[in-house]
Amino acid sequence: MNETRRRIRTHIDDNPGVHFKGLVRELEMASGQVQHHVYRLIREDDVVEESLYGRSHYYSPDYDEWERGALALLRRETARNVLVELLEDDGRAPADLADAVGVARSTLEWHLDHLVEQSVVEKRRDDAGRVTVHLTDPEDTALLLAEITPSYSDRFVDRFMRLVDQLLEDAA
Repeated sequence: MNETRRRIRTHIDDNPGVHFKGLVRELEMASGQVQHHVYRLIREDDVVEESLYGRSHYYSPDYDEWERGALALLRRETARNVLVELLEDDGRAPADLADAVGVARSTLEWHLDHLVEQSVVEKRRDDAGRVTVHLTDPEDTALLLAEITPSYSDRFVDRFMRLVDQLLEDAA
């Protein structure tokens, strides 16, 4: 493996779930160069690519399908904050989670839909039909949370989405 591929592979190992633009930006390399070397790493089974929610995410082959889906979502600040809230107090109502995280209910539901789709959380109804949100695997979720350090651009996009949501709520 040449030095460029080793550098890309090390970055992917250190930042599981990093997306393509993140690789280009954080490694300060040309996108064509990253694309070529990532393709070779995938072909050689040194890296796994998972396309989720409009982004290609990269992982070492050590991560299973559930972990890859969870890590992709944990790169988003709002989803990460939801999971932190649930780790502190599992089984919360969506309205309570939206308030705790500081997002509009519609934004929370967008993130919850993806978290449910990836089997990171589940929604349950009680006898009265009230919905509560629960972690499917609190221990593994906590371990994955410890592995994620979001990039500046990921945090910026999440905070911009929150600002737009707040402006729309205030206008209503």
